[in-house]
Amino acid sequence: MWKYYNANTLGNSVNDCVVRSISLAEDKSWDKTYRELSEIARKEGILLDDVNFVEHYLDKRYKRACHYSKTVGEFAKEHRKGTYLITMQGHITAIIDGIIYDTFDCSNRRMWCAWKVK
Repeated sequence: MWKYYNANTLGNSVNDCVVRSISLAEDKSWDKTYRELSEIARKEGILLDDVNFVEHYLDKRYKRACHYSKTVGEFAKEHRKGTYLITMQGHITAIIDGIIYDTFDCSNRRMWCAWKVK
């Protein structure tokens, strides 16, 4: 199941899926998450929405499990408990207790990997 979620402080609909999903999964404000990710990315000399940055950030904190044959929706139905960050081509989303929180319904998109946050 998908639920609309936009944590952007100004309510803007922008390409902030990294900040939006990580802030929700880690239970931090959008502003705090943006500042923290921006500082880490600056120190590493990479953009915070680069897939290499995102995967490195998540791998340092959580265990990765890849599911290239599943859709985001299939994963959500199978994981009714827990908090996960899910990557796919050009996007990342958060799933909490089987609900996909995002600005659009990405349930039919093929997922790459999942990191269990809680």
